[in-house]
Amino acid sequence: MNKNRKNVEEKGDIIIQSCAGIVLPIALMLGAYIIIHGHLTPGGGFQGGVLIGGAVAIMFIAFGGNGVRKAFHLNRLKASESIAALGFILVASLGIVYGFGGYHFFENVVSKGEAGYVLSSGSIFLMNFAVGYKVLAGIGALIFIMLGTLNKSEE
Repeated sequence: MNKNRKNVEEKGDIIIQSCAGIVLPIALMLGAYIIIHGHLTPGGGFQGGVLIGGAVAIMFIAFGGNGVRKAFHLNRLKASESIAALGFILVASLGIVYGFGGYHFFENVVSKGEAGYVLSSGSIFLMNFAVGYKVLAGIGALIFIMLGTLNKSEE
């Protein structure tokens, strides 16, 4: 085994941890902003979800494998992804529930607000939020699983 290679359980040095303490809140806020304003600006649920899901990788670089395991739980990430997918399907199915009025699957049945505001798109906002939550949980779980296999091939 290469002696220069960092062990998966080791933390990064203090400079990396300090930078992560600055970058993590910014990345989380930017990801949330992109998800919430996805129907008004370029971006949306997927892009914001990937940005927030990348927090797992930032935590690994700064705090090592143990730091990631303390902050995130794989089973919770998997359950969150399933709940978000179910939420997306439920919001998309609202059109079928209101189908007697001529609505269809993915029909926008939630009342729309004033153009240009966050709640101006009806159910599109809710679906965008569900996609963002699903992607952040899925990408987070994927990175978590990938990090768990790093040292297994060397043992």
